[in-house]
Amino acid sequence: MDSLTQLTLGAAVAVAILPKGNSNKLKLAATGAVLGTLPDLDVLLDYGDVVSNMVLHRAQSHALFYQTLVAPFLAYLAAAVCRQRQHYWRWLLATWLILVSHSAIDAMTVYGTQLALPFSSFPYAVGSIFIIDPLYTLPLLMGIGFYLRRQNYAAAYRANLWGLGLSSVYMLWTIAAQWQVSHIAQQSLEAQQLSYQKMLVTPTPLNTLLWRIVVMTEQGYAEGFYSLLDNETVIVLHHVAIDNAMPEHYQQLKAVQQLAAFSRGFYSLRQDNEALILTDLRMGQEGSYAFEFVIDSQSGLPVIQRPMRHNSAIALPWLWRRTLGQPLPSPYWLNDQ
Repeated sequence: MDSLTQLTLGAAVAVAILPKGNSNKLKLAATGAVLGTLPDLDVLLDYGDVVSNMVLHRAQSHALFYQTLVAPFLAYLAAAVCRQRQHYWRWLLATWLILVSHSAIDAMTVYGTQLALPFSSFPYAVGSIFIIDPLYTLPLLMGIGFYLRRQNYAAAYRANLWGLGLSSVYMLWTIAAQWQVSHIAQQSLEAQQLSYQKMLVTPTPLNTLLWRIVVMTEQGYAEGFYSLLDNETVIVLHHVAIDNAMPEHYQQLKAVQQLAAFSRGFYSLRQDNEALILTDLRMGQEGSYAFEFVIDSQSGLPVIQRPMRHNSAIALPWLWRRTLGQPLPSPYWLNDQ
């Protein structure tokens, strides 16, 4: 999730766990916020190339085992900063929950979070919520806001709990919505008699009404969209043909191996003159992907990460209208035709 969400969640968890009647509410919330953003500092590490930097983000710093190891030390520092050494055990519980909840909500996005290191490098990615979702973050912000402003501590404490509760209920809603759309997508694909190897269902930016469906086929992959406000349950697919022999031919390349494992097979590899274009199909949409890499076909080293091709002037109006149930094709599909 985004940094604002992680900061706010960290603050909310700290407030919920530490003793009621704390004398310095701002310091308590700020300390929780700092703890909540610590795991994401791994973005400052350079692993040598752009693909490695991508797949090794949300790795050790997000692993439950390592978080449990460092929690006692971080809790000691937090208790000292807040002058609450007498409440060390409360701080230890709060610190551990802040770190674990950070990783837990990250794992609900489609990116991939390696929770089980060092025992497994599997990238857990439920994909039921977009990396930025105001409806998850706003309850947390409002709860912390009321907590900091209310003079009555009991009322302030309850407001924070309400914020945590509402955000948690919304997260459960995202899972239910994803399950419903997955069921509809399976029925639609069966009706179209489309044979596919695997399917991905994940929300479009900033909402959980409009969902993106990606299916991997023998000929390549296909992309479609479904809104919970649609009148029809038939999902129109945009098919992209690729040479499925390409990944096998270049499977010895480190970048291909890394992205194939990290994306759990939702990637494409195509030739562009002397270069290979390696694309993570999970984030973004056809014609506008967040992670697309250019690889030297001779050396096998990634040269650059392509900037995301995004036209807000056409993408945002389409996103709004499509979310409301208008059966519009992706504007990037039209550009490809």
